[in-house]
Amino acid sequence: MAMLLKRFLKDENGATAIEYGLIVTVLSLAIVAGVGQAAGAIQWLFSDTNSKLVEAFAQH
Repeated sequence: MAMLLKRFLKDENGATAIEYGLIVTVLSLAIVAGVGQAAGAIQWLFSDTNSKLVEAFAQH
């Protein structure tokens, strides 16, 4: 029983998978936050009546 417990404590196979999972989670959250802010900036750019883009599209 003690040998089985020692072998279990030394096994690091699952730890690597968990670390990769955490890295993917953090990167995913950063990407989602960045896309959300970019979408807000683009929406503001096209909705602002003083925007040069709005003026350019309105003339054609």
